Amino acid sequence: MRIVVTGLGLVTPLGCGVASVWKKLIAGQSGIRRISSFDASSYPSQIAGQIPEPLEFFEQWVSKKDQRKMGRFILWTMAAAEEALADAGWKPQTEHDRERTGVLVGSGIGGLDEISHWSVVLHEKGPSRVGPFFVPSP
Repeated sequence: MRIVVTGLGLVTPLGCGVASVWKKLIAGQSGIRRISSFDASSYPSQIAGQIPEPLEFFEQWVSKKDQRKMGRFILWTMAAAEEALADAGWKPQTEHDRERTGVLVGSGIGGLDEISHWSVVLHEKGPSRVGPFFVPSP
């Protein structure tokens, strides 16, 4: 089997998009900064590489309603995959071409933010309040 990488897509702590991220890398910028996505004041380390784009940015790929059913990192994966296909100039039109195109993403149980959220719900409200999309949400 022959595998060919023909396009690139990035969602990183430096931002989204190969051109934007590359420009920042060349300029020596870092995506590591103080944690802003939750209150980290009680933790010894308060810096991380967080994805800076607001969730609204990802609505071009996934509706706000569907975003509530999945972990954030799947949004990032979809954005990077879409960019990679666009970067490759690949818009498969035939069934044959679509069958020969693929992006593989694997996850066992979603992101850490989902695990954290649902563990609190389980502890505070009981198992009947754990959402049905917890396990399949990649």
